[in-house]
Amino acid sequence: MPKILTQNGKLKSTSKKLGVKVYNFGIPAYKSVTGKMTCPMADSCVEFCYARKGAYTWGNVKPAYEWRLELTRRDDFVDLMNKEIMSKREIDYVRIHDSGDFYSPKYAAKWTQIAKANPYVRFYAYTNMVALFKRVKLPSNFDIIFSDSGKQKHMIDKTIDRHTRIFMTPEGLTSSGYINASKIDLFATKWFNKTNKVGLIHH
Repeated sequence: MPKILTQNGKLKSTSKKLGVKVYNFGIPAYKSVTGKMTCPMADSCVEFCYARKGAYTWGNVKPAYEWRLELTRRDDFVDLMNKEIMSKREIDYVRIHDSGDFYSPKYAAKWTQIAKANPYVRFYAYTNMVALFKRVKLPSNFDIIFSDSGKQKHMIDKTIDRHTRIFMTPEGLTSSGYINASKIDLFATKWFNKTNKVGLIHH
């Protein structure tokens, strides 16, 4: 049986660099094998999405993401995730969706419940679901980073909303006043980045 919470290469590096334990939860990028849309507000990001290539497409990896998607649709998903978090020793952070997005308000609400049930764990996610999260009051241990390449990017207020911007070079990123989260994932979050500007290098 696949693991519910895992660590990809970037999160392993982040954990080691910062001395914390960061795990991720992922579902299929963009859509499942059955056609279920998992990133309903995706737009130009579909073309360069890292989670639609490389290791994410390997035969032994892809089914695990499909399996986790089915878990999210179960009525007991919140309980399953709470038990999984408790089983990990001293877990510090959970990145929701190294692949996929909050495909419905009901699904997003489940993660809000999970965050409230685990106040000593910090949760964060990149999302294109701007309208959804502008309507939701999140607990203090839940941080959202709006992606600037989705269908609702026009709704992002870059003066106050934590958001991403893609750059071609590190120099362009730095000169624009963004914090580089390309290698250290937690640099995207409010706990490590005191600005609302999250820079990523195109790859």
